[in-house]
Amino acid sequence: MAQRRDERTGYAMILPYLLHTLLFLGYPLAFAFVLIFHRWNVYTPMRWVGLANIELLFSDPLVWRALRNTLYFLVVHIPLQLALALGFACLLNQQIRARAFFRASYFLPVIISGVVVTILWQQLYADETGLINVALDRMGLARVGWLTDPRVAMASIALMATWKNVGLYTVLFLVGLQSIPRELYEAAEIDGAGEWHKFWHITIPMLNPTIVLVLVLSTIGGFSLFIEPYVMTGGGPVNSTLSGVLYLYKQAFFFGKMGYAATIGFFWAAIIFVVVLLQRRFVEREVTS
Repeated sequence: MAQRRDERTGYAMILPYLLHTLLFLGYPLAFAFVLIFHRWNVYTPMRWVGLANIELLFSDPLVWRALRNTLYFLVVHIPLQLALALGFACLLNQQIRARAFFRASYFLPVIISGVVVTILWQQLYADETGLINVALDRMGLARVGWLTDPRVAMASIALMATWKNVGLYTVLFLVGLQSIPRELYEAAEIDGAGEWHKFWHITIPMLNPTIVLVLVLSTIGGFSLFIEPYVMTGGGPVNSTLSGVLYLYKQAFFFGKMGYAATIGFFWAAIIFVVVLLQRRFVEREVTS
């Protein structure tokens, strides 16, 4: 009887969480899945269209343009994010003055509103009055259309996103570094290992879980890119910064195509799942080998 009473108590305690999950996660996912097979603009009743939304998805050039833009963003953003975060973490792991101040300074951009950061960098990137172009002009260099040139607009957004998020990944790497036993480095020093040898053969393998975590979080963040292109460029110029989430948003709230937007959402989620899965297997195999 006591065991059964404990089981009922346990079920009662997890019931609120289960209800919350079903209400705010399960129901929206199920409703979005139903929308894939319907045409709906919120104001009129749903109309069954079968696989029309899926057919439209694979024939829509903007979907593939958004995918290429996102992959380009990740190619610029992830290596830069990894290198800077790991480098900063290694520096902050040393015994330096005002270490706590520098740690807080690196993390500060993470807690600032994404919209605020985006507007700030939009002003820095401005063609005529932006601080970056003004500095280039005073050095006798040509101004750059950071947000108006299709060749560099997405790279500019990737640079800004790296600045915004590098503090979070610096903290993650710092925690990983501080969890590495000092005995490993001491034993390597006794064997005559140099700094590079210790970094490559001790630090990197021991940081493998953190590296995988940073890669996964950065990838999911890249595929969720929305605020930056929405505020800074609106997806332009000529769709060079159009992201999948931004395109989904436009289809849903600009054109009222809720069914097609849901289709894009599930397609995007499937891509994230596949990319993260491949990423984890490849990175874990390469780093541990």
